[in-house]
Amino acid sequence: MLAYLHIPFCHRVCPYCSFYKHTPGATPIPRFIDAVVTEARHRAAPGGKLAAGPSGETSPPGPATETPRTLYLGGGTPSMLSPSHLRRLFNGLAECLDFSSLEEVTLEANPATFDLAKATLFLELGVRRVSLGIQSFSPEVLRTLGREHDPEQAAEAVRILRRAGMPSINVDLIFSVPGLTLDAWRSTVETTIALEPDHVSAYNLTYEEDTAFFKKLERGDLDVDEDRDAEQFHLAHDRLTEAGFQHYETSNYARPGHRSEHNRGYWRGENYLGLGPSAVSTLAALRTTNVADTARYVDMVERVGHAMVDQESLTPEQLHLERLALLLRTTEGVPVEWISARDRKRFTEAGFATIREERFILTPSGSALVDPIAAELA
Repeated sequence: MLAYLHIPFCHRVCPYCSFYKHTPGATPIPRFIDAVVTEARHRAAPGGKLAAGPSGETSPPGPATETPRTLYLGGGTPSMLSPSHLRRLFNGLAECLDFSSLEEVTLEANPATFDLAKATLFLELGVRRVSLGIQSFSPEVLRTLGREHDPEQAAEAVRILRRAGMPSINVDLIFSVPGLTLDAWRSTVETTIALEPDHVSAYNLTYEEDTAFFKKLERGDLDVDEDRDAEQFHLAHDRLTEAGFQHYETSNYARPGHRSEHNRGYWRGENYLGLGPSAVSTLAALRTTNVADTARYVDMVERVGHAMVDQESLTPEQLHLERLALLLRTTEGVPVEWISARDRKRFTEAGFATIREERFILTPSGSALVDPIAAELA
């Protein structure tokens, strides 16, 4: 099983981000942390049932028979939590979840939210992989994205993690940002390579509803250009692979031994438990979603032990289609029998896919078009 913990707090809300997040405001962080630990305790209760609260509410079954294989703290900005809050969180989780089988612990971090002392604390708490939300080394692009760090702070964050002895460092980048030229993108990629991270995630900017960028797109202030997307995708792909990174998923590149186990488990369809506001869980084909409101989340957990507001039993067909779409993004591909002979012929002849060891695998050209290809094959 995979475990994900959503920390919704950010110093600033970026205009492109669609994840549930907010500034801390009036939310008491210790109370939030205690609620997360309480939720984890109830989800892992013997028998898999959450305790009924005063209102008589109960929950669907929890993951009683599984222990977490990975733990991923995302957000939001988990690294903005203070050292005392981080200790409170990790110590509380360790008391109610069985971490004996953990293979990987990842913490998302933003530059300028930690120093060497806090980076050392990450290690003491068991974190072995940090994912840095750098996004760009261009000052203009960082301003467009609403980021609060500058290029030098971003580079220094990588160096601090190295000095602390962090075993695995990922750098998140975003391309096809409004105003991002091919030369500026090339410079960001080259700067990233020079910092020698262990993993790079290069994401194509997408416009999600309920974001400031989406509203600008609707007004015509921003645009979508598939040719620009493809050009910048291929530039990053070519340079990163030339530099020794293995391309193992549409947006992800890793040095040998540094692939994200958490994400690989998700792409392969493993069970996952989501804790925190807005978090989603899929366990034994039952998908549940927590309330996307931190104050309500805390109140519900304190009353009834969970904050689930929606649940859906997934059919085998739904699970299969999800696995198809996710595995197509990886260099593992999908079993050839999942793809019709007609579609295999069509996409291989077009140069978008190849057949290798009885797997249907997208080529770099196909990987740049993975979403429309997956929609055609679904």
